[in-house]
Amino acid sequence: MQQMVKVKICGVTNLADAETAVSAGADYLGFIFYPKSKRAITQAEARAIVAQLRTRPDCPHLVGVFVNETAETIARILDECQLDLAQLSGEEVPWMVGDPRSPIYGRAYKALRPASLPEAEAEAEWYIPPQFTNQPPQRRPNHPALLIDTWHPVLRGGTGQTGNWEMSAHLAHTIPNLMLAGGLTPENVAEAVRQVRPFAVDVASGVEFSPGQKDPDKVRTFIHRAKNSLTENQP
Repeated sequence: MQQMVKVKICGVTNLADAETAVSAGADYLGFIFYPKSKRAITQAEARAIVAQLRTRPDCPHLVGVFVNETAETIARILDECQLDLAQLSGEEVPWMVGDPRSPIYGRAYKALRPASLPEAEAEAEWYIPPQFTNQPPQRRPNHPALLIDTWHPVLRGGTGQTGNWEMSAHLAHTIPNLMLAGGLTPENVAEAVRQVRPFAVDVASGVEFSPGQKDPDKVRTFIHRAKNSLTENQP
């Protein structure tokens, strides 16, 4: 029996939204350190939120989202903000996630926005960390190996556009711990999980009033439907 899918609520910008997501059962919270993003957060703001979350027994994995930063900069921000993982959403080189000499080795995963299945397969081969390919399932890290997002010629995630679930399903069958993103909402996440069978799902715009401001009801509904999608009949 497949384990319950994990959920990442991304683009968190305030403590209230973070606590709503945690109480609803989020497994990952994402903080975006990319100034051009509509959901960007400063290091000082993230530290303040994280300090409160770390007092909770149910604190989830906390993820910093970066675009084309150096490995050294990312490692410093992870440490200073007490974050667990880095999501690399730019044109970062495979060395950053795959070489033991990288300052973020073992605590980073790459976000891909492939335009086709061959491109996705090639990039996955480049970017999947060795901890996921040279270990049996029970010894693999309990976090994403890769994230698959919707292709867009300019934007780096958060587009609200639904991805190619057929392609993602093929990838999820061959790639361990695949996180699915791209246009997910409370209305479609259950079907996405049933079709793709990912390790985790990621949402930002699909549970918001406006960029960076989450809708608590949508957050709770999204998490519930994602986690129960393989055991319940959802509308």
